[in-house]
Amino acid sequence: MRDTASRLVRAGYAVYGIDHEGHGRSSGRRCYVPNFSDVVADCSRHFMSVCDKPENRGKKRFLYGISMGGSIALLLHRKEPAYWDGAVLLAPMCKISDDMRPHPVVVSALKMVCAVAPGWRIIPIPDIIDKVCKDPEIRKKVRSNPYIYRGKLPLKTCHELLMVSLDIEKNLHEVSLPFLLLHGGDDIVTDPLVSKLLFEEASSGDKDLKLYPGMWHALMAELPQDAERVYSDIISWLDQRANCAANVS
Repeated sequence: MRDTASRLVRAGYAVYGIDHEGHGRSSGRRCYVPNFSDVVADCSRHFMSVCDKPENRGKKRFLYGISMGGSIALLLHRKEPAYWDGAVLLAPMCKISDDMRPHPVVVSALKMVCAVAPGWRIIPIPDIIDKVCKDPEIRKKVRSNPYIYRGKLPLKTCHELLMVSLDIEKNLHEVSLPFLLLHGGDDIVTDPLVSKLLFEEASSGDKDLKLYPGMWHALMAELPQDAERVYSDIISWLDQRANCAANVS
């Protein structure tokens, strides 16, 4: 995210982020999400307090989310539908692919087990960095980052992510804010068809979908010339809606 923030700042935007509970430098059990609504509430309080700072009042407010962050952005919009001026969503987690959708019996069983042992770390995280990031230098940075969690996922975290995906999928028609949706055509983490569904179902009057053939899940970790194209699309979209001229140096 460092390069993304730097580019947006050079283009004239203030950029703010947050480490979710149990992630990055935040406290809490690693990657344990007992209630996804709490994560959304944390983000809402944090970002709305940022927007309320004297230097930010009166400025346009845009959300920016990648994968799970895309689902959080959509839930922040649902929480305050008229507050945000737009969102940039990169391969957002907003539906479970049909070929990966668990049977209702499995969902019920997972819920029951979570009630007894929510912190049970049983779900392994596959090492898919080589299938997500094309840029070898970014791969090295990710693998050497001490804040990247590499253990097994707690059952409760998996259940919360499942429930959130199903909930967002059922309510895609409620998405009404302006948004730019970007997705790599060869993404194996989130299905590009999911983004197409969001684009079709959303009631937004201002929405744009960009599919990049041959690109993977981490669009900013593509080869430099391809990542440059994605950045250009994002900044151009923001500039058209922020009422300010870009000042890229």
